[in-house]
Amino acid sequence: MAKIQIPLSVLNLAPIRKNEGTKEAIDAAVDLAQATEEMGYERYWIAEHHNTPTLVSSATSILIKHILEHTKKIRVGSGGIMLPNHAPLIVAEQFGTMATLYPNRVDLGLGRAPGTDMRTAKALRRTNSQSVESFPHDVESLLTYFGSKEQQTGISAYPGVNTNVPIYILGSSTDSAVLAAKLGLPYVFASHFAPKEMAAAISIYRDRFQPSDYLEKPYMVVCLNVIGAESDEEARMESTTMKQFFLNVVRGTANPLLPPVENMDDLWSEHEKLIVNSMSSVTLLGSKQSIQSQLTQFQTEFAVDEIMAVSYIYDQEKQKQSYRILKEVVEGK
Repeated sequence: MAKIQIPLSVLNLAPIRKNEGTKEAIDAAVDLAQATEEMGYERYWIAEHHNTPTLVSSATSILIKHILEHTKKIRVGSGGIMLPNHAPLIVAEQFGTMATLYPNRVDLGLGRAPGTDMRTAKALRRTNSQSVESFPHDVESLLTYFGSKEQQTGISAYPGVNTNVPIYILGSSTDSAVLAAKLGLPYVFASHFAPKEMAAAISIYRDRFQPSDYLEKPYMVVCLNVIGAESDEEARMESTTMKQFFLNVVRGTANPLLPPVENMDDLWSEHEKLIVNSMSSVTLLGSKQSIQSQLTQFQTEFAVDEIMAVSYIYDQEKQKQSYRILKEVVEGK
């Protein structure tokens, strides 16, 4: 099997599985981080969500710190911190502290969405209008806070100054591509749930990229779903957990991560099926051979610089196996 030269990383929303609780979900997040670190994955990111009883990633920086404590070398970060919810100075102090404790292991991915509903966003005490208007400025503030002493403007993040925490712009639309290109920062596209504008966003980011002190040339990361298994049939079965996860999103329900089912048609309407399949259309699914073929085709078309994999699989050992299969594909094993 030919190698596909590309770094691999992990995105985890830290879901609660059926018949488990919050502590088990946190333990599972740590366990997956340790397993993927051993496999040789580059980074492990946690996504911020609020008012979602089936996810445990609301206090994102605390969970990142916990995972840093229980791993040795894998980079750990946010995919992302939803900047509308936080004052940039506080984010800089938190991530500057982690970067001081764990040098060269901390990443800061930033998103402009609140990561929740508007009522909860209001409870977080940062309004949506603020976020739309101030996001680019807030990103630039963070770049300054992490910079040298000479870059500071009177208010500084301690710890934070001189930590140079790497910042990534996250997005699911072409707007974020424009901003990442203008600032000369790495760009991470959320094709794992919003693939519609992926191709356009990649093209815009590369075409408009302006070299900066942080990055000489575009660095494009794509988040996509991966369901790897011993056979295509088994992978299709396991993928019903992912489809039920997205059905949750479509319906606005709060079910935990559910075991696979024999037939999704027993659960969804034709309209819901259409939406879920659209949301999950960028998925590597199947046996090692199938995933190798799909990834080769994906890279032939998009040639991204890094893949960040999301695997919604109920059984934790099968989830690890999925990540192992993807890594073996890239290594040509």
